[in-house]
Amino acid sequence: MTYEVTVETLGTRTLAAVRRRVPMNNIAKEFRPALDRVWAFLKKNPGLRTDGHNVFLYHHENPEIMPVDFGVEVVGAFTGEGEVQCVTTPAGEAAVVVHRGRYENMAAAHQALHQWCAANRRTIGGYSLEIYGDWSDDPSKLETTIQYLLR
Repeated sequence: MTYEVTVETLGTRTLAAVRRRVPMNNIAKEFRPALDRVWAFLKKNPGLRTDGHNVFLYHHENPEIMPVDFGVEVVGAFTGEGEVQCVTTPAGEAAVVVHRGRYENMAAAHQALHQWCAANRRTIGGYSLEIYGDWSDDPSKLETTIQYLLR
């Protein structure tokens, strides 16, 4: 798949999220239990969500084990409960690419972003996001937007 990288100015997003410190090769195992807690919280607080997407906010502190906020977009700030907290994503200039297809093939999109940054002498900042589009049983209809904030 060929990826087109664009530069966009991101606004903030408000998430109901659970943070985990995760080895990068364990994301696929860790996200579901965290999101299950978020969705249980949202079920008890139905006014917080209208049609937001699942969003993973990666904190680039350590390349091997990274804090990740596994969240769902909500309509506004709220008081957290237990592990579910209100998280605001950072705003700023970002390199952005859209991955279409199976989630397990997203590494190529991340690699394309890293290559674009190197080729364009742009430095990746402290955060990145994956915004998951609507679910489909047809993998060709899955769409994930990947955003790397730039310094």
